Amino acid sequence: MNILLSSLLVLSGLILTTVLLLLLLSHLLHNPALEFYARALASFTALIICATYGTLASACLNLAGYGGLGQWTTARSFKYCMRLFTGIWFEIDDPQDWLGKTRPAVFVGNHQSEMDVAFLGHMFPKYCSVTAKRSLRLVPFLGWFMTLSKTVFIERSSREQAVAAFAKAAEQMHSHKQSVYIFPEGTRSYSDHPDMLPFKKGAFHLAVQAQVPIVPVVVANYSNVLNVKRKVFRSGTIPVKVLEPIETKGKTKEDVDALLEVTRSRMLEELGKLTVLARKEGVALKEDEASTRSSDTASPANGGVGKASGVDARYNAAAASAGAS
Repeated sequence: MNILLSSLLVLSGLILTTVLLLLLLSHLLHNPALEFYARALASFTALIICATYGTLASACLNLAGYGGLGQWTTARSFKYCMRLFTGIWFEIDDPQDWLGKTRPAVFVGNHQSEMDVAFLGHMFPKYCSVTAKRSLRLVPFLGWFMTLSKTVFIERSSREQAVAAFAKAAEQMHSHKQSVYIFPEGTRSYSDHPDMLPFKKGAFHLAVQAQVPIVPVVVANYSNVLNVKRKVFRSGTIPVKVLEPIETKGKTKEDVDALLEVTRSRMLEELGKLTVLARKEGVALKEDEASTRSSDTASPANGGVGKASGVDARYNAAAASAGAS
């Protein structure tokens, strides 16, 4: 074990030295592609370091009876590693502390790129686990950590196995007061605009089955910070908003479609606001989205925002500034 850790530290040092040289060259040569590869390499290094730490920490926490904290403690280590290695920071707006006081719950968030792992490092609540495709169990370091830290693995090719996994997760949510974080889009969107892919129903079936709240978490579109297609990867601060929980008590599987639509509508509304805030520029909505969001915000009961928050006020100021420029 000592040899493994020593080798990992030496390798990490060599990689980070290479990253610094690449970043220096990218600035001297004004080459964004070099900066992209340097930060991508730094991110991968941070992931391996934290996954290794997470594997050891989760094993120790399991032995001590605190296995539910494995993903939280690893997430926080990745948060600071990414800040140090890449200059990426996510600013969490959660004035009501929904992350801290809503437990158990099904947390749902928009899924943009690989950098969402860094976002989870910033917001991940205690006693929460992610869901992941079963094939990730075979990935060295990351798979070991996920297995030890009670990740809910889903076999996407088999509906029966997926249903069984969610049923087991619902049982654990109550017996251990354990929350679950799910990306309902099911895959990364890589969108250049504040938009989301269609939602899958699994998260909402789980919330109804467990009779726990759905807590939407929205990350501003950050394609101006990381854009894999254009090979852009800059440092920056990205705003995140935690929305009011949506109750599921008394709901049944017949209510799943309505819950999905209300949740997605709220998240799309906030996604546009946060992106304006992040970029200080207007966001053009598709015509059908604009009409849908307008009707949604007219009624808080239908998924709109009942009253202006601090983010809403900053959004209005940012939008006004963008319109005046």
